Amino acid sequence: MMAESITIARPYAKAAFQAAKDSQALTEWSEMLGYASAVAADENVETILDHPALTSEQKAQFFIDVCGENLTDSVKNFIFVLSENNRLGLVSDIAELFERYKALLEQSIDVSVESAFELSDAQSEKLAQALSKKLDRKVVIASTVNQELIGGVIIRANDLVIDASVRGKIAKLAEAISA
Repeated sequence: MMAESITIARPYAKAAFQAAKDSQALTEWSEMLGYASAVAADENVETILDHPALTSEQKAQFFIDVCGENLTDSVKNFIFVLSENNRLGLVSDIAELFERYKALLEQSIDVSVESAFELSDAQSEKLAQALSKKLDRKVVIASTVNQELIGGVIIRANDLVIDASVRGKIAKLAEAISA
């Protein structure tokens, strides 16, 4: 189901990205789509958007009213198009794809780093430099602490996962012993 919604969302995300790029407003569109995605995820909003008695225009207007002044006219028009095509439920997928396209254009990648202990600024910088060389792009690191790892790190960049944690090594050792 997830892959299907991403597939359906892709042409809308590409259109939004092209519109943002053409108007040199990538950051603004990114922020607005992120906000719209948060609004769409609200249970109360979902309930109203799924209501069969409302027209697509009413749903779009409701959605825009909830977003308030956080949307430009071009994004409001985009919301109306999504609603006309019964695709308002895909706003989160569209926002996610938009961010991927934006990162590709900017040649940057968001990397999440899970570590057993808090990384120092120097460690984060050294890791970012090493990953930048390996991935051939600018790396933006978001780190979290997970003490269950015992030691080491788990690095995630899109579909790349590097498990250099003690817990991961113990699991591999246990698997090798039992095989």
